[in-house]
Amino acid sequence: MNKTFNLLFFIKKNKIKADGTAPIYLRITIDGVPKEISAKRNIQPDRWDNKLQKVFGSSTEVKTLNAYLKTLEQQVYEAHHQVLKDKEQATSSILKAKLQGTDKRQRMLVPIFQDHNNKIKELVGKEYAPGTLERYTTSLKHTIEFMKWKYNVSDIDITKIDHAFISDYEFWLRSVRNCANNTAVKYIKNFNKIIKICLANDWLDKNPFANYKSKIKEVERVYLNEEEIQAIIEKDFKTERLSLVRDIFLFSCFTGLAYIDVKNLTKSHISYGIDGEKWIFTHRQKTESASKIPILPVTQMIIDKYESHPQCINEDKLLPILSNQKMNAYLKEIAGVCEIEKELTFHIARHTFATTVTLTNGVPIESVSKMLGHKNLRTTQHYAKVLDRKVSEDMQILREKFINLNTINSSHSNKKVK
Repeated sequence: MNKTFNLLFFIKKNKIKADGTAPIYLRITIDGVPKEISAKRNIQPDRWDNKLQKVFGSSTEVKTLNAYLKTLEQQVYEAHHQVLKDKEQATSSILKAKLQGTDKRQRMLVPIFQDHNNKIKELVGKEYAPGTLERYTTSLKHTIEFMKWKYNVSDIDITKIDHAFISDYEFWLRSVRNCANNTAVKYIKNFNKIIKICLANDWLDKNPFANYKSKIKEVERVYLNEEEIQAIIEKDFKTERLSLVRDIFLFSCFTGLAYIDVKNLTKSHISYGIDGEKWIFTHRQKTESASKIPILPVTQMIIDKYESHPQCINEDKLLPILSNQKMNAYLKEIAGVCEIEKELTFHIARHTFATTVTLTNGVPIESVSKMLGHKNLRTTQHYAKVLDRKVSEDMQILREKFINLNTINSSHSNKKVK
């Protein structure tokens, strides 16, 4: 708390202009330290009342000037009150800066975005996957390219970001970058995270995303049916690399684990579950959520097959998995050999587990959700929507229940006719 706080209006007689007028100044003194601010008004020296700190006279012009000085005085008090409210140390320099509008630090978008990305980089492998860093690095690159395209600048003050900026950014992503709907929305979502950081730090007074609306379009997930899985299982591959990729892909089909989670598996992740059978106990790298998956016979066969593989022994891995790029390249070969017309990628195995292996075979969606490591049941429900066969089977049960009801109704109708 300040010990002294004084305001004084005065005229500077040493700065008298050619027309004989002198400028009016306001001196702010806090704890003995003075700072002067020009009131941006001039007056004849003999019309100034030093004692009352105002202009003599009763004309409209004089009243307007005195009212202006009173308003300026009130602005100082309000600035002082705001500084105390923010629990800052009030000084004459700070109040002068607030009145002149020079206290506001200009914060630029790119350094804030880059700082966010640097923090993610430091936590890759701990809290974030490498793909997350790559996603935000690309988002920053796109943001800079958009600003050059729209405003011919490489950076912008965050206070200049408004609804129009976001709308134009989305338009640029869809038109110039030719992004599909979901891709454009995801880039905007990444940008929104940076805005949320600014809001959380009180660097922005209002949220530019307040009236922004976008929607992810549902994409039908590709998965393999029973016949396609069987074709891959039964195929006798002549090369060891295709046989290896086939086995690891099937491992994912019967566990639902994503590529990175299969890659991270060690023997220590296998333990006995509540039923006395072997389970996989792990955490998804993407969401850090737990996945607990019972080991099916086909899964165990694959684990046993590669138990003595040199890579598994040397690197303490459960399976000798290749890079994701190589896996996907070889899976395209496998699809061709097995006459599967779908574009086969490793992630299709996870979709196959959710649909063909579990939900289609009557495993409750809650159990599937838990094995997949989903944090929200709604995520798992996306898989359930594509199961026409399951819907057909469920409705057949309902049909059979209503057969007797229809028979009863028919017999009642016949009695009335008689």
